[in-house]
Formats: sequence, C-alpha cells, structure tokens
Amino acid sequence: MENLKNKKAIITGGGRGLGKATAIAFAKEGIDIAITGRNEEVLKKTVSELEEFGINAIYSTFDVSNYDDVKKGIKNIITTLGSVDILVNNAGIAAFGSFNEMDVNQWSQIIQTNLMGMYYVTKEILPHLITKNQGDIINVASTAGLNGNANTSAYSASKFAVIGMSESLMKEVRKNNIRVCTLTPSTIVSDMSIGLGIADNDSSDRVLQPEDFAELIVAGLKLPKRAMLKSASLWSTNP
Repeated sequence: MENLKNKKAIITGGGRGLGKATAIAFAKEGIDIAITGRNEEVLKKTVSELEEFGINAIYSTFDVSNYDDVKKGIKNIITTLGSVDILVNNAGIAAFGSFNEMDVNQWSQIIQTNLMGMYYVTKEILPHLITKNQGDIINVASTAGLNGNANTSAYSASKFAVIGMSESLMKEVRKNNIRVCTLTPSTIVSDMSIGLGIADNDSSDRVLQPEDFAELIVAGLKLPKRAMLKSASLWSTNP
C-alpha cells in the first residue's frame, strides 16, 4: 500500500460536508492540505481543525465557476504548498425542479459550477501533475449522473457530463502515471442533502456519512501505483 505521508492535496469545497471529511481523513494520513470554498469563515475554522493533526493546512477563497478566480487561487495554493500530488474535485451545487419551472439562470449555474468549475480547476492543476509524471485526481460525480430522474435534469446533466469528462481524462493521462477516479456516491448526510430535503441529520449505522466517502478515497489512493480505481459507487445498506 502507498504511503501518503507528506503528500500535498487540494480539495475543492473542502470547508464542510464531504470535502471536510476528506480533508480530515487526509490529515490523519499526514497529507498537507489546501481547501477551497466560497465562505472564508468556514474555511478558516476547518483549517484550524486540520492543523491539530500536525500537518500544514491552508485555504483559498474563490468560486470554482469563475475561471479568473480559479487561476489566481490555484496559483497561490501551488506557490504556498510548493507542489501538488492529489486533487479532489468536490465542489458542487444542486437544486431540483421540473424542466420548465426551474429558472434558466439556475439551470445554467448548476452546469457552470459542477462541470465547468471542475474543468477549470483541473486545467490549472494538470500541468503540474504532468510535469511530475504522477498524481491522483478524484472527481466527485453522483448516482444522479448514472440515471436521470424527474426534477433532476440540471443536476443529472451536470453529473453525467462530469463522468464523461472524467473518463476521457483518465484515458488521456494514464501515460503520465496520473490516476483519475470518478466517484458516484448515493445520498450522503451533509448540509447540502439536508438542505435539499433528501436527507436528515441521521447518524445511524445504515445511513451514509461523509466519513464513509472519505474512507473510500483514502483506500483508492493507497492502492499500489500499478493499480487504479477507475470508478466506484457508494451506496447505503438502507434500502
């Protein structure tokens, strides 16, 4: 199994929920971490928690849907961290509504954030990984990107696109010893899922928690370099 200690990771949407759980799991492995998000207060608080594990932790406040902000933010992160080994593209938004009733701007913003945001961040980090001739990119999609459902057209479209982009990138950069993994989790208890009304604050043994998601990512990263977790779906045992 690969030793992750002293590696450098960037996690978008790392201030809370799945991103925060992943950051904590990384910190326990000795990984230095940069988290990004739009709420500076939340990011500061999470960085303080991460530093308690004895690793270097920093944050950068920007909206992944704005390419100019992404370029500046990623440049600052790389300068401070010194390098990057792992990228977790976790930042995303969701809203549900019928095809005709959802506002055009809201529909577009979901695509801009979930798809274009992931593209922007990856585009800025990929050259660094190619130069090193190694690295890991974990792209967070969703089971909504495997099957469409009523009232999820924008979110499903964004996640279907993420899966296609991610799998194409995987085949493109394998020659550079870069592993690209696409994760499609089902509903996990988080601020976003609770806010959407598709989950409640349930910590029972049969409901997926952010820590379960983080554990899967760490397990994939620890695989020998000759092995790559191409994709994985995470489901609750609760039917």
